[in-house]
Amino acid sequence: MSKIFVDACFRRPTPHTPIWMMRQAGRYLPEYMEVRKRAGNFLNLCHAPDMACEVTIQPVERLNVDAAILFSDILVVPNEMGMELEFIKGFGPKFPSPLETQEDLDALDIDAAEKLTYVYETIRMVRARLADDKALIGFTGSPWTLATYMIEGQGTKTYAIVKKLLYTNPGYMHALLAKLTHVIKGYLERQILAGADAVQIFDSWASALEEPAFFEFSWNYMKEIADYIKTKYPHIPVLLFPKGISGFLDKIDGNFDVFCVDWSTPIELAKEKLGDRYVLQGNMEPTRLYSREATLEGVKHIIDVMGITEGHIFNLGHGMLPDLEPENAKYLVDLVHEITAR
Repeated sequence: MSKIFVDACFRRPTPHTPIWMMRQAGRYLPEYMEVRKRAGNFLNLCHAPDMACEVTIQPVERLNVDAAILFSDILVVPNEMGMELEFIKGFGPKFPSPLETQEDLDALDIDAAEKLTYVYETIRMVRARLADDKALIGFTGSPWTLATYMIEGQGTKTYAIVKKLLYTNPGYMHALLAKLTHVIKGYLERQILAGADAVQIFDSWASALEEPAFFEFSWNYMKEIADYIKTKYPHIPVLLFPKGISGFLDKIDGNFDVFCVDWSTPIELAKEKLGDRYVLQGNMEPTRLYSREATLEGVKHIIDVMGITEGHIFNLGHGMLPDLEPENAKYLVDLVHEITAR
């Protein structure tokens, strides 16, 4: 049976515009919170394939989205490369000993993809339980986004430490990004072999970089990973999501299938610049989901621009928020399916 989401990634006919949502498995779902409580903490949940499988499937069953996205976290990659990782309640992820020296860089394990077995087992379990027409999306953080966490030690608003290093010691940055790129290639490949139907690379911190730095330190590495996957697995869609780079769309290129549009980028602009070369995914502002009227307005606008045709996957322009009403998310999915029915 064909998968609607995969067909859309390749511009094949679909019965409706497919929809899924970033962070669709998460805190806004009471059933997720029950599993999270059983797990004890977030990292335990990522490391337990049976529970990670359960929460991956929850939004598919509740919302009828057209794709599941693997439940995991981008930071399991640097964690398995040898960096201690903590998730602190009310604060978020933290690396107590961020990268500082050449010795820290040299100590990173470039065979980390082999150690992420709990992720691959989760994928196998999900694929066995998921309906045949529903796709399973694997994912990773981009090298730049992961490097930012590894050097800053936590989330940041200024990027002062990592950007200082970028400009004062670009060789160190490139060496780190090359190591991450090597690990991510193996990581995504193993996700595909375990049963992922598509893979998405999240560059959450793309907007921290000015144009030349973005292409040198972020996009070129994302392109390298995408090309590696597409060359070996041409049947697997590759989705790239660099957040907040609407000013650089003229220079976007590469061997991938879907460009993910964040909510700050006008969908008209993305269609004009990229719609003839890539399928577009996105890009409703997530906080519209607090209001059904705002949701309807947002959906109508995006569908008016993109049309009821191949070449579009509906999504939010960033992740679900933790206090959203699940019923409002279901309303969005039903609305997109209804309006775009072929």
